[in-house]
Amino acid sequence: MASPDGDRAVALGLRLAEAHQELRRRITRLKAGLLRREPVDDDTLASHCLAFCAALTAHHQGEDAGMFAELLRVRPDLEKAVANLVDDHRMISSILSRVAELAGRAAGSDGPALDAIGQELDGLMAIMESHFAYEERAIGAALDAGIPDTGWSGMVFRFD
Repeated sequence: MASPDGDRAVALGLRLAEAHQELRRRITRLKAGLLRREPVDDDTLASHCLAFCAALTAHHQGEDAGMFAELLRVRPDLEKAVANLVDDHRMISSILSRVAELAGRAAGSDGPALDAIGQELDGLMAIMESHFAYEERAIGAALDAGIPDTGWSGMVFRFD
């Protein structure tokens, strides 16, 4: 019979995969809105892009500042994998900045302005998919083995 702590540890690996799935769903919905080619008002485009960018940024900040720190304390052998993930986070952050900037400029327009955002989102989706798969493979077992939750899970798993 699994202990309550063991159940919680296994739940962390599953919750990470679920958080990634939610982020996939959100970017897919954002991209679908752009593909409909409907003129987008300032509030709609900007708020949807900013909400997605904020959710992904908070997720990565929670990983960098909390989950990865605890993981490395317990599993220093994962230093290389964590360094790769942090590098990915920096690259993704730069793309998110471009998406937010483009969204601000494209509000109220269609055509080329939306195409530029769509291209950034396509690249972001590809990088996110690769990143999420690597992260789940590289650290999923360590999460399932158990790491202390010092409060980091709120930023990593919740998208309010």
